[in-house]
Amino acid sequence: MSSLILPSPLVSVDWLKSHISHPDLVLLDASWFMPNVNRDGQLEWFKERIPGALFFDFDREVCNQHSDLPHMMPSEADFQQSAQNLGIRQSSTIVVYDSLGIFSSPRVWWMFKSMGFKQIAVLDGGLPAWKTAGFTIESGNQIKQINKGDFIADYQSALICDADEVQLAIQNSEQAIVDARPSARFLAEVPEPRAGVRSGHMPNAKNLPAADILKDQKMQDAYQLALLFEAIAPKKQRVIFSCGSGVTACILALGAELAGYEDLCVYDGSWSEWGSREDLPVVQ
Repeated sequence: MSSLILPSPLVSVDWLKSHISHPDLVLLDASWFMPNVNRDGQLEWFKERIPGALFFDFDREVCNQHSDLPHMMPSEADFQQSAQNLGIRQSSTIVVYDSLGIFSSPRVWWMFKSMGFKQIAVLDGGLPAWKTAGFTIESGNQIKQINKGDFIADYQSALICDADEVQLAIQNSEQAIVDARPSARFLAEVPEPRAGVRSGHMPNAKNLPAADILKDQKMQDAYQLALLFEAIAPKKQRVIFSCGSGVTACILALGAELAGYEDLCVYDGSWSEWGSREDLPVVQ
């Protein structure tokens, strides 16, 4: 058990600044960008990061290397090995951030939760908030030597679902499917950015664009989050989140947890899988 206790799944830059030297703290930079943006998260981490931050590459390294879909969840054993190589211990407390505020960091938060690790939080506002506060930035090869960690993965299958589970949920009134993509994509008003992927959404799915639960690169407060989520799904329902490729769905999962929801799941394949499979139904 870590001696550094998180106040919430979301922490402020002031909280991080106060605890950044704690021996149990592991700070992860999970910056990732949409392919058409032409930015490299690891290269940017090398040039500019919060002091002590390690880079967590869920797109190229900590992912299912055998899947045709982007950055799918790796096996329990592969995830455990990657986490240990980053020095993560059973007693660690992890704070994960990204360089857009809140975008890709919740994906890593959800990945660790799905592997049974609970002492992890997202940095509200990410690197932009840290810089705005005037706190120190580092760059280059200043990372200290990493001792292998003793993290043990314990896969929580209820937190990650596949297309078969989503198909069953479509017909189940006790479950809600919530799509985090922008409304224009959900409504098939614009083409999908990935080639060979149909436009539209799943039958009975509801749309809550991930950007709608953020304000100025930070998460909205718990009251506003509750209003947004309760408008589309009561707390008693199991909620499955989907998006383009399983990243921004995790923003909604974080927001829902902050709003008091408990039975949450992320569809890992998301629209990259659903929209490319002709055997799955699509509403346009």
